[in-house]
Amino acid sequence: MNQSLLLASSSPRRSELLKQCHIPFSVYASDVDESLNGDHSTEEAVCTLAKRKAVAVANQFPDQVVLAADTIVSHNGCHLGKPQSKQEAKNMLRSLSASTHSVSTGVALLQRDKSLLFSQTTNVTMTSISDELLQQYIETDEWRDKAGGYGIQSLGAMFVSEIKGDYYTVVGLPLVRTIQALATFHIFPKIS
Repeated sequence: MNQSLLLASSSPRRSELLKQCHIPFSVYASDVDESLNGDHSTEEAVCTLAKRKAVAVANQFPDQVVLAADTIVSHNGCHLGKPQSKQEAKNMLRSLSASTHSVSTGVALLQRDKSLLFSQTTNVTMTSISDELLQQYIETDEWRDKAGGYGIQSLGAMFVSEIKGDYYTVVGLPLVRTIQALATFHIFPKIS
């Protein structure tokens, strides 16, 4: 029997990835505080936030399988979330220019007493970004709502010279592991 999946995220990228895999789902975005207290590794941080989002939605819909995720960019020991301004996005991208950073995505699946939590990390190397190109990119507003201020699946791809690991982890949902995890909740692609 196929279960019903709720995606606890307003991310259009995560929705698109599930659609590409023919996973039936509904969206019910979680509205939780994404701040963290104390020192956390990147993997702990993304798992903690993904679980927090999943629990918030699962408490309202206990019979549904809830999928939540969180993505953080980490560079030189600093966690980079979503920039809140053009200047913050510019500063983030300047710091990532001509260097390698890691992108971690945590995934939480919950249904009643059953839960599954994992994270995956990919290393991304960026080319040197000129001030002119950076300014043009910032003016597109593509940096909004993206960890690290760029989207590898769109215009931000022009900054990326190499990735080591799973591309979809950088987009925001490690697909292979997520599809495998969903199967343990009896959620499968509907390919017809």
